[in-house]
Amino acid sequence: MTGHTATAVLLPVGARATVDQPFAAGLHEAQLRRPELVVLSADLSKYTDVAPFAESSPDRFIQVGMAEANMMGIAGGLGRTGMRPVAVTYCVFAARRAYEQVAMALATGGPGAVVVAFLPGITTPFTATHQGTDDLALMRQIPGLTVIDPMDATEFRLATIWAVEHDGPVYLRGLRGSVMALLDPARTAFDPSRPLLIAEGADVGVIGTGLGTAGAVEAAELSGVAAPVSLLHAPVLAPFPTAAVADFIARHRVVVTVENHNRSGGLGSAVAEVIADLGLGTRLHRCGIPDEWAGAGSYDYLRRRHRCDAASLAALFTSLSNPPANGAGAVAGPRLGMTGGSGMVAANG
Repeated sequence: MTGHTATAVLLPVGARATVDQPFAAGLHEAQLRRPELVVLSADLSKYTDVAPFAESSPDRFIQVGMAEANMMGIAGGLGRTGMRPVAVTYCVFAARRAYEQVAMALATGGPGAVVVAFLPGITTPFTATHQGTDDLALMRQIPGLTVIDPMDATEFRLATIWAVEHDGPVYLRGLRGSVMALLDPARTAFDPSRPLLIAEGADVGVIGTGLGTAGAVEAAELSGVAAPVSLLHAPVLAPFPTAAVADFIARHRVVVTVENHNRSGGLGSAVAEVIADLGLGTRLHRCGIPDEWAGAGSYDYLRRRHRCDAASLAALFTSLSNPPANGAGAVAGPRLGMTGGSGMVAANG
């Protein structure tokens, strides 16, 4: 990303590699700091990278079976007895099947628990039954719940440690198996209060969260694309870092949000709320899943289908970086899996 001032330095492209089971590594480090850690699984230990913890600390592991709502209730009770529970399942089961228990058992008093939700967004090919494309919208509505969507292996490991040490309920999206590290693995801490400014210097600002940020990085680095953009990574959706995001928005002519989620209710909506609440005159484009079921297929296929892949995002960035002479700033070509045109949000505070 030449021509920008980077404050959250990414690893050079050639130095990036996948990291095996960053969640398991995070749990191990967290246990060294918080021996009262206890992990609960809803019959998905093998598929959520919990198995290493279950094998090394069987006295701190509870297998509840396919009973996600009950698991949240158990976690809430354990949290009130001085333990630090981490309840692990798939994203859709945590957000849809056990939503009431997450809200009532974990977020209405006491330290609560950590919920780690794997297979977020369109990272699974198994259609709406397993695709958690609405969880951020749901979890943002629970008072006092910290909602985190990490961008890579490094941030996921550090966010896991932070969540276990945090005194309060946390919802953390999970990435299983081999996960790409974009941020330096030598980073030592996760700071939920500060978004990461990855690049700055253009009049088009991109705000990403989770794998949306990773996709925006990929698009900005795409060979042959002459569309420099500023890039802010906002891993925490609640409590939303309004002041930092507003400051970033105010420095740009147009802002694009990119997320592995419905474009309504999650990051795009959070940014729209900042623009409207503060009366900012910045144009907004939201990239994500539109108002439809995402469909079946691989992550790369679904990103292309919904125009959130690197090539589509790069085309959008280029278009916005070169607005028409009349200054209308219209996006040329097909709709790129985003809202545009009337997507400007402005209000008098």
